[in-house]
Amino acid sequence: MDLLVRIGTEGIEPEEGAPDPGKLLAGAPRFRSWNIEERDGLYAGIWEATPGKWRISYEEWEYCRILSGRSVITEEGGAAVEVRPGDSFVLRPGFTGTWEVLETTRKDYVIRL
Repeated sequence: MDLLVRIGTEGIEPEEGAPDPGKLLAGAPRFRSWNIEERDGLYAGIWEATPGKWRISYEEWEYCRILSGRSVITEEGGAAVEVRPGDSFVLRPGFTGTWEVLETTRKDYVIRL
């Protein structure tokens, strides 16, 4: 087993999906995820979404870094925050709000349950 693992998409078949229809607010966004690491409540990889808007709710902790595209994340009762390539942020457990993809967005992520 390699102990140094690069985060990338090469040679990995992405999982495809979409927001739960009950959470969809606009558009017809589609997701692709390249899961690199899944063990002991830790997940890491790359996620991509096409334009649209949906409700989000986090029970887990997630670190993200935007690789490409533009999105707007709005915490319930808070201000909208636009994220662009190079932006990094953490979504903490209990976060609820919306994610709106303005331009197809790709991020790398680390999730801790």
